[in-house]
Amino acid sequence: MDIIQPVRGTSDLLPADKAKHNHVIETAKQGAAQFGYAEMATPMFEFTEVFSRPLGASSDVVAKETYSFEDRGGTGLTLRPEGTASAMRAIISNGLTQSLPQRWFYAGPMFRYERPQKGRMRQFHQIGCELIGPASPFGDAEIIACGVHILKSLGVLEQTVLHLNTLGDSDSRQAYRTALIAYLEAYRNDLSEDSQRRLDTNPLRILDTKSASDKDILQDAPQLHRYLTPAAQTHFEAVKEALQAASIAWVDDPFLVRGLDYYSHTAFEFITDQLGAQGTVLGGGRYDGLAQSLGGPLLPAVGFAAGIERLALLGEEQAQPVPDLVLLAAEQSAEAAIFALGCQLRTDGYHVVSMLSGNMGKKMKAANKLGARFALIAGADELGRNCVSLRNMQDGTQTEVEISVLGNWLAQQR
Repeated sequence: MDIIQPVRGTSDLLPADKAKHNHVIETAKQGAAQFGYAEMATPMFEFTEVFSRPLGASSDVVAKETYSFEDRGGTGLTLRPEGTASAMRAIISNGLTQSLPQRWFYAGPMFRYERPQKGRMRQFHQIGCELIGPASPFGDAEIIACGVHILKSLGVLEQTVLHLNTLGDSDSRQAYRTALIAYLEAYRNDLSEDSQRRLDTNPLRILDTKSASDKDILQDAPQLHRYLTPAAQTHFEAVKEALQAASIAWVDDPFLVRGLDYYSHTAFEFITDQLGAQGTVLGGGRYDGLAQSLGGPLLPAVGFAAGIERLALLGEEQAQPVPDLVLLAAEQSAEAAIFALGCQLRTDGYHVVSMLSGNMGKKMKAANKLGARFALIAGADELGRNCVSLRNMQDGTQTEVEISVLGNWLAQQR
């Protein structure tokens, strides 16, 4: 019989990998909290329209990548491919549109059907921050500064470069869209198949092409900054002024566009050269039109998301937790009493691991691998005298301690 493997594009998080993930999540959560972002969570699946409405039928996410299905009642559902639309749906459906601003942090699995590769899986995990309410360019600067703080706390900021661009307001994008289409139409037959499709549906996404020949064509294409309205230009200049005041460095990237249709104004990505083609580790921008596409009012908003797998790959190994004690029953008749003693020690706050199988030699060898400071050993003789033996796993010395004072003895060793 064939061994059942995990579904392609998914992976098991064994203890070492889960320790890395937990480190990323906890570090990011603490960093976000310093900016006032509170943790929340949304369901892992939503009504399909939560994503199809704001992301746009022409987006690659909706057209190619969503895991969508009908439940037994015939209702269209989709596993969430990203967190922002779900967060905005939560603002609207929970009646929070009059209780702004809201600063939210989240972490959890997302799902996209795409070719698995290093740092990119079909079930992947993200952290994200959303600032909903302020239209101020300082909101854009704050969310970028929060990303900087988290990456710095994880020790990976120096491995990234902040790329910055503006998508302008709707008038800016409409004027630019017209100019870009006029330029690219002359090269239609030379564009890649994906770019030819995007030329008819979402031409700005061509700027994000991975095709080398498309990139050559784009070298002389009109650039969006030439089509910014005065209001859009003022907004972007204020963002850059704030970043400069906070000594946050960036590079201007006129070809940077976010992959989702609801973005406007500031767009940014922290990019690394350490992970091959999958260089973006944290990215986001402003998405003032998202709430209206979900049936809510106009709500200014800005946010980012970061891939936990990519951050874990960039970060350092995380040490496994080391127990305070390992418990070894010297003989079978002592096992029940040792089990009960271990339960009490855990109640008292100690990290305790029981060695449950093997002879004493194998138990001691396994205990050494765990790195615990002490091994608690007892047989019927010691227990009959209400005592246990504590062996120092570093120097091999052994001390007999009465069970009644065991807690005090252990506290003195800390």
